[in-house]
Amino acid sequence: VQLQASGGGLVQAGGSLRLSCVASGSTFSITALGWYRQAPGKQRELVATISRGGGTNYLDSVKGRFTISRDNAKNTVYLQMNSLKPEDTAVYYCAADYWVVATTTVGRDWGQGTQVTVVA
Repeated sequence: VQLQASGGGLVQAGGSLRLSCVASGSTFSITALGWYRQAPGKQRELVATISRGGGTNYLDSVKGRFTISRDNAKNTVYLQMNSLKPEDTAVYYCAADYWVVATTTVGRDWGQGTQVTVVA
């Protein structure tokens, strides 16, 4: 699965951004899509995930501010980020979990990162 992310940028605290990620390739095998982020000097962390059926999971610190959604017809996942804080500054990566039939396991592909910078 190939992933192309877009939508990052520079925003003031309290502002909003919307990230998009388009999946291509073996999209029929995708079981879940998600967004992760990595700030300088920190480990990559899960921000939000959404299953093919629409079930969602969020990092506690973004609950109520971020919303993940997907358009299965367009193979696209979105992350609407509202009330942004300086601590949300990071490189954001989209990821696709997909079923590997041959090994009956789940694989993960990553998109390129998109920088989100929130200034006070």
